[in-house]
Amino acid sequence: MTGRATIALDDKSDRWKWVCPRGHRSWEPTNHHFWCQKCARRDGSDGVFHKLRNRATGNLRERDEVELETPYGPYEGRSA
Repeated sequence: MTGRATIALDDKSDRWKWVCPRGHRSWEPTNHHFWCQKCARRDGSDGVFHKLRNRATGNLRERDEVELETPYGPYEGRSA
């Protein structure tokens, strides 16, 4: 794959194009990985994962291959 994929976190239709590896849309970004609420409810899973799946193409993207945009700029640039 070439380039980084951009996901506008506040755009529901843009965000819903992406799912966790198990196909859930209930994912949230963290600093260095992703977390899925539905996966975390499963026994033996903490919900942490490192790749998002593009539903249109089926391709998986690593966390560092995804640019997460907020109204305030890139997600990585936010201070907690």
